[in-house]
Amino acid sequence: MKKKTLTALCLSAALLTSFALPAHADINLVPQDLSAAPVIPTASLQRLSWQPVDTSRPQITSLGQSGTQLDVSGVTGPVAAYSLPASQGELTVTLSSEVAHNQVFAPNVLVLDENLRPAAWFPSRFFTYQQPGVMSADRLEGVMKLTPALGQQKIYLLVFTTGQDLSQTTTLVDPAKAYARGTGHAVPDIPDPVARHGVDGKLKLKVSTSSASSILVGPLFGSTGPAPVTVGNTQPVTQAAMRTTPAAPSAPLVDDTESYFNQSIRQAVDQGNIDKALKLLDEAERLGSTSARKTFISSVKGKG
Repeated sequence: MKKKTLTALCLSAALLTSFALPAHADINLVPQDLSAAPVIPTASLQRLSWQPVDTSRPQITSLGQSGTQLDVSGVTGPVAAYSLPASQGELTVTLSSEVAHNQVFAPNVLVLDENLRPAAWFPSRFFTYQQPGVMSADRLEGVMKLTPALGQQKIYLLVFTTGQDLSQTTTLVDPAKAYARGTGHAVPDIPDPVARHGVDGKLKLKVSTSSASSILVGPLFGSTGPAPVTVGNTQPVTQAAMRTTPAAPSAPLVDDTESYFNQSIRQAVDQGNIDKALKLLDEAERLGSTSARKTFISSVKGKG
């Protein structure tokens, strides 16, 4: 039997909101390259019934053979479709898939902007096995940070599993072993139970908002598709990058917005994330900033 390989990396998917703030240190997963995600026609996405999510309480979804399905290559069985508010700042999204009767739904998440364009993809391997707690069962769980793009009202999450996932399993921790470890007793030499992956399952989606952002991604950086996700880019800025021609502003930014962009650029440079700082610079100038470039250059020189 296969043991599901799980990874804990730095997470951040983003669809930018009006301002970009410093990256969080507690981000724990990274979305996969969108080129490897299933291609789902926009018409198929438009036919789905997107369930609005209330940030004040968890959303529980039971998946079964009678649920909503997509006749698309790379998607197997029922899907869950969620609509998230995009006007409340950064969203921290925790998705859990509960193990029941030694079976679990291995979730994949495709993040879409308000025009149903793919922005990030979290394959099943990024949802790690978590042992049961006082108020929770064995589960696969992942945390996603999403920063909605400027002017968007909604962003969408499509949760599904794949044929490949159904051929895999997840090794659990035997309760007797967990108890022995927790109480300091000798751990019994017994096999751990194994949960098969299935198309039935129970999902729990919890969404909270915060004032901090993660990595910059989304249509804000071009109409041809989302920009690459960059995590902890510490490459030094080049003179060519510093001489990039600024975008033609449409109108001056208001003082608060100008200050916010300048602060975010300084923080990105301080953290060594030059790629993020450059993207902030481009966006600030696109919106009419007259001081972002000077802030960027002085911050880089001050760090050098």
